[in-house]
Amino acid sequence: MELKSQIPNSKFQILRKQLGRIGVLLGGPSSEREISLKSGHAVLNALREQRLEAVEIDIRTTNVEENIRLIKSYNIDCAFIALHGYFGEDGQIQEILEKLKIPYTGSGVLASKLAMNKIASRKIWQENGLNVPSYIVIKKSFYNDFIEYPNLKLPWVVKPSSHGSSIGLSIVDNKQDLKKAIDLAFSFDETIIIEEYIKGRELTVGILDDEPLPIIEIVPKKRFFDYEAKYQTGLTDYIVPARLEEDLAKKIQNDALSAHQLLGCVDFSRVDMILREDNTVFILELNSIPGLTNTSLLPKAAKVAGIEFNQLCLKIISLAYEKVKNSLNV
Repeated sequence: MELKSQIPNSKFQILRKQLGRIGVLLGGPSSEREISLKSGHAVLNALREQRLEAVEIDIRTTNVEENIRLIKSYNIDCAFIALHGYFGEDGQIQEILEKLKIPYTGSGVLASKLAMNKIASRKIWQENGLNVPSYIVIKKSFYNDFIEYPNLKLPWVVKPSSHGSSIGLSIVDNKQDLKKAIDLAFSFDETIIIEEYIKGRELTVGILDDEPLPIIEIVPKKRFFDYEAKYQTGLTDYIVPARLEEDLAKKIQNDALSAHQLLGCVDFSRVDMILREDNTVFILELNSIPGLTNTSLLPKAAKVAGIEFNQLCLKIISLAYEKVKNSLNV
């Protein structure tokens, strides 16, 4: 599969000079810090292996002024954001980089905020004809020990509204277990979602340079693709490309691209989906900065499309430069 995402070798030397000193932002203060460190170090190594000047910038606080001082101290020309979750994917670090007039990878402030907020993104998708699971929203400030059971068919999925990596997520099979699941989700977020569990095939579609990559089917050996299944070797099988009829695969890719574009996302993302047994496609969430290691899902799909990990990282950082060039009309 040949994509426009591939960079001809003839342009490589010019691109290296244009990018200058690259700061890889990693770590962060969120519950996904450890995953971000893995992504960031993988990206850092990939850029350095291509003889690009890349430095590690460990984000440890949400304090805006401290982060401004930290980032300025590295005197970077461009930022590769490898932060996951809060203060990485939610627009906050993007706002800081825009204040500093530093080009950065991935989506802008508003799109990042929308993608991080499962409620806001689902409303946009629903309004534009994409399927999402039936769900209700509960705010901690209005919640007490009395539980009003959702008018949704069991099982239920309970999860925080603004976290990734399945952190704080539970599947509830009976009403007696609902409070425990709610309390767990509230320990990570002030707003949570209870949605109807959809039995089907777990799929994910990476987007690169605003084009869909081959579909990956996720086959966890546990009941669902939880944190452990995502990050512990051997607990999940991945089929890429997913075994799907051509027309159905095309629809899934188109839906994923629509989900990406409707939020205003650019350059790259990953859209998680469920294919119900009747072949109805449901959008679960969009990750504006998905995992970026050699074994992460977006790189797996890119590799099948003929894009090795080092080239993927180079492409993502080059897209940050392209945005600046386009804004200046040069």
